Amino acid sequence: MPRIWARDATLWGEASAPEIADRLGWLDSPRVMRSALAEIEALRSECAAEGLTDVVLLGMGGSSLAPEVFRLSFGRRPDGLELHVLDSTHPAAVLAVERAVDLERALFLVSTKSGGTIETLSLFRHFHARLSERLGDEAGRSFVAITDPGSSLVELAEAHGFRRTFLNDPDIGGRYSALSYFGLVPAGLLGVDLAAVLERAAQAAAASAVEGEANDALWLGAALGELALRGRDKLTLVLAEPIAALGLWVEQLIAESTGKLGRGILPVAGEPLGEPGAYGHDRVFVAHGGDPATLDALAAAGHPVIELPFDGVEDLGRLFFVWELATAVAGWVLEINPYDQPNVQEAKDATAAVLERYEREGELPQVTEADDAALYALAEGLEPPRYLALMGYLEPSAELDRAVTALRAAVRDAHGVATTFGYGPRFLHSTGQLHKGGAASGSFLQLLGARDEDLEIPAAGYSFGTLIEAQAAGDLEALRSHGLPAERIRLEGDPAMALERLVERLGQGRG
Repeated sequence: MPRIWARDATLWGEASAPEIADRLGWLDSPRVMRSALAEIEALRSECAAEGLTDVVLLGMGGSSLAPEVFRLSFGRRPDGLELHVLDSTHPAAVLAVERAVDLERALFLVSTKSGGTIETLSLFRHFHARLSERLGDEAGRSFVAITDPGSSLVELAEAHGFRRTFLNDPDIGGRYSALSYFGLVPAGLLGVDLAAVLERAAQAAAASAVEGEANDALWLGAALGELALRGRDKLTLVLAEPIAALGLWVEQLIAESTGKLGRGILPVAGEPLGEPGAYGHDRVFVAHGGDPATLDALAAAGHPVIELPFDGVEDLGRLFFVWELATAVAGWVLEINPYDQPNVQEAKDATAAVLERYEREGELPQVTEADDAALYALAEGLEPPRYLALMGYLEPSAELDRAVTALRAAVRDAHGVATTFGYGPRFLHSTGQLHKGGAASGSFLQLLGARDEDLEIPAAGYSFGTLIEAQAAGDLEALRSHGLPAERIRLEGDPAMALERLVERLGQGRG
């Protein structure tokens, strides 16, 4: 721990290795960001005085998941704006947010560390065009940028007259940015008591200097890393309300940080709890809350169970910091760099290649969809320590979430394997790293829907529907290039109902 606090980059690699020494700024966030609270509160007050009612975050992965956790955990606050997080390129998702807000009374946060994230910039172009139709040259005041100094977004914000630009510490990686401007600006506009959140985070930082069991972050990271080395690499999260959404953020942090060099820890979030006998010997459970009897039964059956209690929703600040530090420690145990993401670029490059072909030939690559035989083949050999990843390039919905949850429970009970689910393209900035860079133990199933509605992306030469299809095709190609079993199916009609029918059909066969 003294070496971590001394910013000793050689804990995880060579002293000159990129994305180590210049990625440790998150250690100071609980202290440094206190001085930014007045600036964030001033923006919230300014928006309220102008009659703004909604704030829409346009971001992906590290820029969107902490705000989504704040939104789902805190809910609408009396003195805040209503927060909407848009981290999908599905045209129906874009239209749903557009229809949910009064555009002229909404503030749009354009949030990207690099400034060049294709999804974020596409969403900006769409909403800026919509607002320009109504507000003309004043459209820029509806936007706020959150980015790193020197990124291309800084120039974009200046050129379009953004209301404000927040420049984050460049030494903070995206998935470690929950307690920086990337997480705190949207949370502050939501009306979250940021001082309380940062105070809990500061308490966690202070506790990390203590040796022994009181140092939750050190103990958690060491345990997770060592258990992974011994085959217990499926980190199954048990989360109680009001912080049940924390798994969305932990999933990215752990998967993208540890899933490389053929090793890693697979976070399993949102999978319903089953009987102890439903799990293989590759599981470890970490619980924030949860039914004590269920946790005791899992432990009695020989599964490692780690319980870390929390004290109210403001304790998210402490948990954010504990998990960040634990991930750094686990990376040390696994002997990997927890700050880079070498395989994320792979999917981006594959998407770019598909889009270039589309621009030349006017069509996307034809991908054969899996029939029942192909799906049965994908399921063959599904036993621990393998896992099944479901990847939904679909409009997010509560109905679809329930259908996916039922499918995941059925797969787990039938095969004893861990299952994950992510909405595309968001998961490409998250578990996508582990899919390709971690252990080759995954089987992958893409879920696509019908292209009923579409939206052109201004000045792009293609639509949102084309973009998300290109991202799906690119990722499928990338997975198969690693020799991983990956299939695709298209859900016709209502996706949730189509998925339920698929589960029934497969249940009647060999699956």
